[in-house]
Parts: sequence; structure tokens; C-alpha cells
Amino acid sequence: MNEFEENTYQDIKNELVQSVIDKKVDTYFTNRNELTHYYNVGKMIVDAQGSEERAKYGDGLIKKISDKLNKDGIKGFSTRSLKYMRRFYIFQKGQALPAQLSWSHYIILFTLDNIDEINYYIEICMKEKISYRKLHKKIKDKEYQRLPEETKNKLINNEKLNIYDNIKNPITINTFDNNKEDISEKALKSYVLRDLDNFLEQLGSGFSYIKNEYKITIGNKLNFIDLLLFNYIYNCYVVVELKVTDSKKDHLGQIQVYMNYIDKHIKNTNQNKTIGIIVCRKDDKYLIEYSSDDRIRITTYELV
Repeated sequence: MNEFEENTYQDIKNELVQSVIDKKVDTYFTNRNELTHYYNVGKMIVDAQGSEERAKYGDGLIKKISDKLNKDGIKGFSTRSLKYMRRFYIFQKGQALPAQLSWSHYIILFTLDNIDEINYYIEICMKEKISYRKLHKKIKDKEYQRLPEETKNKLINNEKLNIYDNIKNPITINTFDNNKEDISEKALKSYVLRDLDNFLEQLGSGFSYIKNEYKITIGNKLNFIDLLLFNYIYNCYVVVELKVTDSKKDHLGQIQVYMNYIDKHIKNTNQNKTIGIIVCRKDDKYLIEYSSDDRIRITTYELV
């Protein structure tokens, strides 16, 4: 190292040593202090490399620093972790990142390249107070990519979301026995019920389970709603129909009848109108485009 690099190294070393000391102090501010130290280290690295643009590609100094830290007995700061600190500084310069998230959260987030995707998961972490392990699963399951494009645009523009906006497409359904071939609707329903929490989560927030095979009588004929749910955020019943075929006009007519029945015989006057969600193998987007009932949404499923 030249003299400039040596001075930079000493400053970074002091910052990281202090972060290790702060970690051992069990106080409310431990996480905030850790993030502050890593932000400062990231700034030092960028400043030493001359500019943010050069810093993105110049990893030689980072490797020197990491090697020297290890030689000096300061463990746990690999080249990769120092790169994350650099990215943390560059990213946070453009916006205030919440201190409620741990460094483990940010390490997972910075494996992503799309800023809009990162912001989506930050918001989810803050809203739902999820662990970094749960965050890792959401990213692995490509939750953001499965959002409708309209929803992504709303998020970018800070527009208010509605009950339909967070329905994932496709919804992933675990078969547990690796049976991903042709299945019956009964089998599909059993897979959903075996992993019900995961299914509800993929519909969005506020969905709660009431009953499957919900029995209603229309005229003198019994009918069975595949899944009857309630959303406590939007204060409405939700009829879900599971189909192992492509979406059809008949599916729209069927679920509309069920929704109207719930509205007439089950819901209270202070509750909003029932909505319907059809989960099918493949969606014909033109069915919804030309449907007269905007309370119905169609999404697809994928067996995993």
C-alpha cells in the first residue's frame, strides 16, 4: 500500500474495530451504530477510489484492505462484505434507508440490481416486520417479478394500491410429492390447503380463511365454493375458484353467481362487495378485458 492507501486503511480499520466493540454492547442503538459504521466505511472506500463510478469497478483497493484486516487479526470483513458497505453508502446517498432493518437484511437486498425491486422489499420488511430469512425466501420465490406490471408502476409512482394489486401471477403451489403432471381440482385444492398460509400470503395482505367447499343453495341445488375468504383490510368476502384448465367464460359466470349470492345472503350492510379470484392453469387475458364485472380477477398457478 502507498501512503494514501495506508491512511485510508487505518481509518477503515478504526471504524470496523469500533463496530465490533459496539456489537458487544446490548443497547437499542446497536443496529443503528453498526449501519452507521458500515456507511462510513463505504464512504471512505468511494472517496479513496476517486468517484462512485470508479468505485463500482475498482476492487483492487478493497482486496488490499480485506487482506490486511485479516492479517491484523480483524476477522469477518471479506472482500465481499466491504463491497456491500460500498454499495450501502452509494445506495443510501440517494435515499434514507431505515435503520430498523438489520445488516443481514441489506446484504440480501444488495444481491439485487433493480432499485425498484429493492425498494419494494424494503417496504415489505418495514410493513410486515419480516426476518432476513423470510426476506431471502421472498426474493428466492421471485415475489416482485410475479407482481402485475400495473402494480409495479403504482409502486414506482407512489400510488395507492387496491385489493387486487398484490395478487401474484403465477401463484406457486407446493405439491409436496413432486407431482407436477396433470392433476384434478380436488388434488389442487388439497395442495393449497396443506400450505394455506403461503397461498394467502401470495394473494396479498389481510386475507383470512373461512372455509373450503363452502356450501350454498341456489334454488333447489347445492353448490360448493372452493374457498371462501375474508379480507379484513378491505372489509369484504373473497370467493376463490380453483381450475386446472385454462380460463373460460363459464368460470366467470360461475364465480359471479357465487359472489352475488354472498353479497345477498352473507355479507353485512357495512361490508364492501364480495370480490372473486379465479386461479387457473393458463389465463386468457381477453376474458377479463371484456368482462362486465370488475370485481373479478384471474391469476395462474405454478406447481413447485
